[in-house]
Amino acid sequence: MSRTFEELADEAGAVSVDGWDFSWLVGRATEERPSWGYQRLMSGRLASASSALDIQTGGGEVLAGAAKFPPAMAATESWPPNVAKATELLHPRGVVVVADPDEPPLPFADAAFDLVTSRHPATVWWAEIARVLKPGGTYFAQHVGPETVFELTEVFLGPLGEEVRRKRHPDEETAQARAAGLEIADLRTERLRMEFFDIGAVIYFLRKVIWTVPGFTVEGHRDRLRELHEKIEAEGPFVAHSCRTLIEARKPRHT
Repeated sequence: MSRTFEELADEAGAVSVDGWDFSWLVGRATEERPSWGYQRLMSGRLASASSALDIQTGGGEVLAGAAKFPPAMAATESWPPNVAKATELLHPRGVVVVADPDEPPLPFADAAFDLVTSRHPATVWWAEIARVLKPGGTYFAQHVGPETVFELTEVFLGPLGEEVRRKRHPDEETAQARAAGLEIADLRTERLRMEFFDIGAVIYFLRKVIWTVPGFTVEGHRDRLRELHEKIEAEGPFVAHSCRTLIEARKPRHT
């Protein structure tokens, strides 16, 4: 017998959404992964770096997957619960975790790192990335691309305009990177299928990925959530699509 809307909503509304671990969704939602394998590629670059910075590290889960860190390794994070989780996970491996508001300036000196990484940063301050990179240094990251999960966003916010749809477009991001003095070494984009099998998965996702529906709460959106629950019950999984961009940008060597 299927669970009621109230049971699913109460469960998903109460579970912790700290950190950046999505294991609670196993069996309840799926998302295709990009073909390039960001964590593996990031790990390889960290192994050969002398100093590195991971921006907006979340709970440190992705960075912790690296096999080897450079002699000088730092990470920034703004959300206090994630700062605590990242500190617990990364300090034993020698990573300095710095609480930072995700606004310029980064709390580091000019030319401090030969590698800067980030997975799914909420904001990208290209001038600051260029500033803290050494000449010849690299920014290597996986960004959330344009129109990610817009199918779900539009359930709650209605149709979104072209200006919103262009945000995070790789063409715009590469233009911003070049304006900050960086050269694009690699750029790849993929659109990936997502499925939500019950309304609890939707609620958990929206509570965790807070920019999908800004200001989301279960109580504030209960009527629309109930409608979506009934749609899933009648038609099967709710399908959306994410977009991911792999970007590698280098700071030129000055002669």
